[in-house]
Amino acid sequence: MSILSKRLLSSVARDYRKSVGLTICLVGPDGRIIDPESTRAVENLPSLCHMRLHNLNEAARWGEPQVFFIAPGIMSWIIPLVDRTELKGGLCGGNILVEDDQQSVIASVNYFVGEGAKRKEAQAFVEKLSSFEQGNVRKAADQLYEIFYQYSGWNPLLLKRNRDQMHQQRQIAEEIHQRKVEQNRAYPYDDERILLSLIRVGDRSGARKMFNKMLAAMFLYSPKPVVVRARAIEMMGYLVRTAVEDSPLSEPLLERHMTWIEQIVETRDFDDLCNVLRDALDDFMNSIFLQGVNPVSPAVSKALDYIAANYTEQISLEQIAEAAGLSTFRIAHLLKEATGKTALQNIHYLRIQDARRLLEHSDMSCTDIAYETGFGDQSYFIKQFRKWMGITPAKYRKTAKAQ
Repeated sequence: MSILSKRLLSSVARDYRKSVGLTICLVGPDGRIIDPESTRAVENLPSLCHMRLHNLNEAARWGEPQVFFIAPGIMSWIIPLVDRTELKGGLCGGNILVEDDQQSVIASVNYFVGEGAKRKEAQAFVEKLSSFEQGNVRKAADQLYEIFYQYSGWNPLLLKRNRDQMHQQRQIAEEIHQRKVEQNRAYPYDDERILLSLIRVGDRSGARKMFNKMLAAMFLYSPKPVVVRARAIEMMGYLVRTAVEDSPLSEPLLERHMTWIEQIVETRDFDDLCNVLRDALDDFMNSIFLQGVNPVSPAVSKALDYIAANYTEQISLEQIAEAAGLSTFRIAHLLKEATGKTALQNIHYLRIQDARRLLEHSDMSCTDIAYETGFGDQSYFIKQFRKWMGITPAKYRKTAKAQ
């Protein structure tokens, strides 16, 4: 069974060729190009399949297209095909000559022959390649990514998570380096209060940056896993305790806090701990943002908790009512009374906050962000973003990047 339908593959190929002037090919989970044409013999050499598979896995790990050389003077790129958390294969965006000269062609042919190809087939393969500006390769790879996810409607949750993880790791590494330069290994207790303040005012970007700064400080204070885990539990305990002290209706956080502690204790290393804590922080922030409106009943708290946990999905008022244990009419009335927003508006609020983060910290297109955050349609996403923020996503990104 093919990874993609013929109609989907044809639509993506048509738009990509129109945009970039190159053809695509489907790559299986083993790195082989899925195509019955005999001309694929060179491209499916064992060493090239291994190289393609490695870069497919790297693309999934980083959450973005991967660009690589398949031979001297010949570049290629691949995007991962991910539906939610399942990597199903990849799309190769083309093979291009970086330098269109006879010497480069001969070197490429000799390379393929050395890898086991027949010289005549290697010569034919290389001579068919188009010359392409190396500076446009990344743009072409990003366009293929955007076109595919626009047509497929797939929600690449795995890629989103991995991009967040890599961004977090870079921030932590930069903070560790800075602290080493400053010879500062003290644990920043005051930063815990700053972190909570950022969460309360809804500054997700600032909160994540402060959180990563604290993770770096934990590691430098003592890199022993058991000590770092203890610090992490202590930090999350402070956040939850303070939130509950501020609002007794935040009591459901205590139950979730126990789950976070269990996950923290079971972490294997620092990177694993960072991943768990990032999810815990997002869960905590979602709850605080919604609980900050001081809901007047436990049923509203349950409804808001359900929204915070599922806002990227297409959830209905019926599902929210079921989570709260009330009728749709009753929960709709209570949500509006307690928050000043309808159920849908509360969902949109969290989606917009998530979209802000992606606009600030990624190069994802508006189409991708619309699917990632649950809007599912670019025009609807832009309309809602302008409604909530008073500015288009593109202008918001430009302003945020300039700061």
